[in-house]
Amino acid sequence: MTHPAIRAARELGWSSRLVELPEGCMHLVRHGAGTPLLMLHGWPEWWLTWRPLIERLAGRCDCLAPDLRGFGATGKWEAEPSAAIGPEVHARHLLALLDAIGAARVVVVAHDVGAYVAQAMARLAPDRLAGLFLMDCPHPGIGARWAAPRQIAEIWYQTFNQQPFAPTLVGASPATCRAYIGHFLRHWAHREDVFEADLDRWVEVFLAPGNLAGGFDWYRSIAPARLAAIEGRAPALPPIDLPTRVLWGRHDPVLRADWADTLPTTFRDLELGFAEHSGHFPHREEPDLVAGALSAFLERLGLL
Repeated sequence: MTHPAIRAARELGWSSRLVELPEGCMHLVRHGAGTPLLMLHGWPEWWLTWRPLIERLAGRCDCLAPDLRGFGATGKWEAEPSAAIGPEVHARHLLALLDAIGAARVVVVAHDVGAYVAQAMARLAPDRLAGLFLMDCPHPGIGARWAAPRQIAEIWYQTFNQQPFAPTLVGASPATCRAYIGHFLRHWAHREDVFEADLDRWVEVFLAPGNLAGGFDWYRSIAPARLAAIEGRAPALPPIDLPTRVLWGRHDPVLRADWADTLPTTFRDLELGFAEHSGHFPHREEPDLVAGALSAFLERLGLL
């Protein structure tokens, strides 16, 4: 049976392939021509979250939208324990993907988990990246604010997702998966219905074997670093010199817009703006705004 993440691409008539990498296969959707954009999704997402942006950019950009390891049709690999699949491991796999498809240098477009991974890529191989376009961006400067008293009600899921029984509970039926995944897609968005038309497909993808556990692995892998940041003992990381444009949803309840105040400690060449009518998903809630801001960024870099 065709994986629903692959079927979604085929229904659109877009290229979908499983790319052989040294440690496993990565699912890549590719559409358009021009400036290469590597598009990295967050949780609970997969490649299709980028559809509105790809549709607006494909005439000028080569849109490369992989499913991160453990998400969509990429699946889990056995090379490392699940708890070890943090941002650096994802970054290494994505650099191998670029090698495999012959993409020498890309602009990374990333959101949430993907923005975390993009920072690791920028530190591992800055020469492979022409710039970073990030949305609702976790970064070291957030620090203890992750666990501020009024934020606890928003970050509870990060602890739940680490529990060994979480995939069983959430995946008990289509109804339980829909209730859990649908909650975040609605609650984190300022426009609560923005994923509604795709929700059945989201449920089908996350109920595919391994996908709930694969997404939850991210929270197990990042837990030690997150705790160190909250406790103020995280090691300082060198700032990133690449040209960086951050667009943050003004009404994001989980990655709060006021946390953008410490972005300059991570990015030396930073342009910051806000999506005034978005929550956590600007690329879905205001795709025209995002496409325009990304196009302007590419023009500034001389890539469009």
